[in-house]
Amino acid sequence: MLASRRTDAVLLLVAIVWGSSYFAAKTATGSVPVLTVLFLRYGISAVALLLFVRGVSRRELKVGGLLGLSQAAVLVLETYGVTQTSAANAGLIISLTLVLTPLMDRRRLPPRFFLAAGLCIVAVGLLMSGNGLHSPGIGDLLMLAAAVVRAAHVALVGRLATDLRPVQVTAVQTVVGTALFAGPAVGHLPTGAGVGTWLQLVYLALFCSVFAFLAQTWAVQRTSASRASLLLGTEPVWAVAIGILLAGERLTLPAAIGAVLMLAGTTWGQSIERTHRTQGGPLVPDDGASWRGGDALRGTRAFPGTGSGTSVAG
Repeated sequence: MLASRRTDAVLLLVAIVWGSSYFAAKTATGSVPVLTVLFLRYGISAVALLLFVRGVSRRELKVGGLLGLSQAAVLVLETYGVTQTSAANAGLIISLTLVLTPLMDRRRLPPRFFLAAGLCIVAVGLLMSGNGLHSPGIGDLLMLAAAVVRAAHVALVGRLATDLRPVQVTAVQTVVGTALFAGPAVGHLPTGAGVGTWLQLVYLALFCSVFAFLAQTWAVQRTSASRASLLLGTEPVWAVAIGILLAGERLTLPAAIGAVLMLAGTTWGQSIERTHRTQGGPLVPDDGASWRGGDALRGTRAFPGTGSGTSVAG
């Protein structure tokens, strides 16, 4: 019983850390350019992960390189998006990945899944409406684009990386990301940044990325997929709570209704997809928590219980 509670606590901590990544990214980009934040986040993560790597196969290098490019695209959209919207909105909109990913799969889904997806679309509209109907904000649209690209990334992970070692593939992704953002960032390194900014950057890299990935991999091997899904699925709740408590954000009535609908829609859609996948034979590992696959950059999550995964915020 004690071991089970310890595992639950670790998974809940991972969800809290991932939920906090939107606020951390928003704060860090307030004083450091977005591409520099991404370079430092990737670079610090790469150094930490390479300590765990003992050899990389040619296929891990090839797949990790491809996934590194798609993951970098996700983080560019996501990090720019969170600078233009609230941390709460960012955490809720990116959770659309839960229902978008199965739509990119090759299996026919039951009609009720599309009802859940429709509920999420209504939720996004309410979240974007703010204090009333108006043109969607650029930040919300970027987060929406990030959710679409992330879903494609997760689908790619499921097809290419399910039999590869997660730490090796993720380490390759971090090296690719570091290289991609090195050029734009080299002239904008925060040499004069305060301690608070550096703490945010280190937190994003070591806690929201490396720690969360390794902790999740450890925990999902010690519990059921459904239980892991339930606990990791609380991430958007923590994103909202942290945005309100630490960033002083507030949810208007339409946005609050949208938040409830988003949580209900993604939970319902995830449950329908998991049940359908289990009954019909999985095309991707039964991660129980299709909660964004798995990379150390919190882009996609590792597929629980499969020993694989790659790489997700924020």
